[in-house]
Amino acid sequence: MTTQAQPAVDEQVLQQFMMKAVGDMGAAAVCATIMLGQKLGLYQAMAGAGPMTAADLAHKTKTNERLIQEWLNAQAAGGYLSYADGKYTLAPEPAMALANDQSPVFIGGAYDVLAAMFSSDDRLAEGFHNNKGLGWKDQHPRLFGGTERFFRPGYQTFLTTAWIPALEGVEDKLKAGAKVADVGCGHGASTIIMAHAYPKSQFVGFDYHDGSIKTARERAKESNLGEGVKFETKDAKSYPGKNEYDLICFFDCLHDMGDPVGAAKHARKALKEDGTVLLIEPMAGNSVEENLASPISPMFYAASTMLCCANAVNQGGDPVLGAQAGEGKLREVFEKAGFTRFRRATETPFNLVLEARP
Repeated sequence: MTTQAQPAVDEQVLQQFMMKAVGDMGAAAVCATIMLGQKLGLYQAMAGAGPMTAADLAHKTKTNERLIQEWLNAQAAGGYLSYADGKYTLAPEPAMALANDQSPVFIGGAYDVLAAMFSSDDRLAEGFHNNKGLGWKDQHPRLFGGTERFFRPGYQTFLTTAWIPALEGVEDKLKAGAKVADVGCGHGASTIIMAHAYPKSQFVGFDYHDGSIKTARERAKESNLGEGVKFETKDAKSYPGKNEYDLICFFDCLHDMGDPVGAAKHARKALKEDGTVLLIEPMAGNSVEENLASPISPMFYAASTMLCCANAVNQGGDPVLGAQAGEGKLREVFEKAGFTRFRRATETPFNLVLEARP
């Protein structure tokens, strides 16, 4: 019996790896305290308040001072608060990201998404073994609200001010009165934002998750949009309409679908001959090498593993695009579906904004 020689270990490389691993664990642990801070309103209480002691914050939020002390230390250790002379300060910049849900950089919803990912690990592990993945609708319920809260600030900031204006002739149609399908609409944030901006147009949001559609209808009612917005429980290959829509939108959802080519073919049939598809996808290159060079790739690839690809596999997965598909693969999807024009209309550091036309 031969014994395979163990590879030599470089102690310096090992130490570097261990420090990285511990740093990642620390970041994950701090995320849990950020979720807690969101629930308790601690960031809102600190925003604009200047330096505060634990007693100050506990009194303001009616919480336990000793627990607040430890929470503040965790936030300072993680670099979210500054500390000096026994007092803690939330600077204006992190306050924009954590305390103001109307800010264009608000990321509070991302922590609910992370919590949902941790909550589904046992069922997803089973999905790896049985080749069934894990359907979006079967994920932890906090995923649905967290996804809306995470994406809504970007939609509020860019959708009607930059993304739609970058499309060829689309904004004029919407201002005059057009018909729009928002496929994979979730809780309807994108649909409602467009409806407010273009009151002469008609908007229909579709999603296969009935619970999300119920919430979207509640959101529309709260927004007093009347008959300008409707929501229906339909998937990306079953919503009604033939040569009917001026604009069909896929906001951060096509890469989650088990049959993206089928979804694009259905959109081609439902679209008017002079219509447009607006496709919003995570920023990505056309190769693994390009994506690994990006500082946001760990987040995108992790979410793609736990959420996006898991759902696509659950739905049959042909192909399974993933959140880092890139413009090249997305172009192939729409060319296979019969579209003849496809271009990058604009972009942000986090988004590809793509336009497809018949």
